[in-house]
Amino acid sequence: MEGTEVVVASSPVDAGISCWDLRSGAEYLHHRSCASPPHGLVCVADRFLASSQLQDSSGAVFYWSWHKPQVEVKSFPAEPIKPLAANREGTYIAGGGLSGDIYFWEVASGRLLKKWHAHYRAVTCLVFSDDESLLISGAEDGCVRVWIFDDVRREEAGHLYEHSFSEHTLRVTGIVTGYGGGNAIIVSASEDRTCKVWSLSTGRLLRNVVFPSIIDAIALDPGEHVFYAGSRDGKIYIAALNAVVSSSNSYGMHIIGSLSDHSKAVTCLAFSMDGILLVSGSEDGMVRVWDTKTHNIFRIFKHGKGPVSNTLVVRRPIDSNPRNSQTSSKKHGSLLSPPLDKYLNSSDENRDAKALIVCQPTFSKSVDASYCSGHIIVDQIKELQQQGSSAAAEMEMERLKIDSQKSMQMVQQWKKMYENLHQFCVNELLDVDRAGVSN
Repeated sequence: MEGTEVVVASSPVDAGISCWDLRSGAEYLHHRSCASPPHGLVCVADRFLASSQLQDSSGAVFYWSWHKPQVEVKSFPAEPIKPLAANREGTYIAGGGLSGDIYFWEVASGRLLKKWHAHYRAVTCLVFSDDESLLISGAEDGCVRVWIFDDVRREEAGHLYEHSFSEHTLRVTGIVTGYGGGNAIIVSASEDRTCKVWSLSTGRLLRNVVFPSIIDAIALDPGEHVFYAGSRDGKIYIAALNAVVSSSNSYGMHIIGSLSDHSKAVTCLAFSMDGILLVSGSEDGMVRVWDTKTHNIFRIFKHGKGPVSNTLVVRRPIDSNPRNSQTSSKKHGSLLSPPLDKYLNSSDENRDAKALIVCQPTFSKSVDASYCSGHIIVDQIKELQQQGSSAAAEMEMERLKIDSQKSMQMVQQWKKMYENLHQFCVNELLDVDRAGVSN
């Protein structure tokens, strides 16, 4: 048994971090001293919680173990950090600064491996692609950028980022990515009241969805048929990815429904491991769990005082019961890592962020050893990446069909214009002949 699915919620005010069992509703240890901005809370490989802190003009990154309510590790980066992202294995943490810089740390040593200027204004969102070869960022400048960690792809692109999407007109509020690595889709949300769906393989805008209210949170259905958008009017809108939906409904083009129970803005969304339950946090201080099949509320949690800024669904280790914390600590030792470095080491200033992330597919211990061969795994990964996301392929096919229909319509219009012009010329000639005969 790997552990229990736990809902984790934090607040932008100093209301701590709450943890509940997703299935039973039981509350676990409440972690104190946390004021986390949106997208500022991550679970590092299910081992510990990390959160950025914005207090006055200073900032920090705190670590909590599952065993103790107090902050156990405090880091003080060179500037206040807003969003955090950790890769699946928990080997790296990325942070976005108010200056527009992105910081990249090694978790085990705390060493700052790379820092680069990514945006003109504060970074608001960070997320790794599912194969961890790309880091995607959004910012207050309205730009979404896709950063490359693969040497070959970076050399081909000629710069550190592979794509730079600047179609949003206001601050980017959320980003999610689908499956397929470099062939996946990403969905970005903005204060301009739109969510845009992009293809990572082509860099093209596949869909633009306009909402009745500003969207602050998005979650992608694991099947990539729909995505959920949490808005400031308290609703969670459901938008179609694969089907052409008319604007006859009350919400607008591509919006097929909504979930509504929050009394204030929806600020964060997260899916359960099975992709059926959707967890939403709101400025009303409540965390709701929705069954996406029935659209009914499965469970409601109250997060202490203040609004909710982040929700996560993670696997909590079996031995992380606070009652057994002393025994567990003695048996396993501390699972926390040292503080994050404030500055680059002088020997690292000219280092590139190359070969930092290595895809490490997970597999059961019972799997035959022959399947663990390195080249076989790499070949399987490449094959999956070439297949890409089903949603991206279907949306590209849909776009091609629409383009084809438009072309056919244009051909018919030209044919009609030609026929009208031909008839006009014939009539003019006949009129001239008649005039000549009459004279």
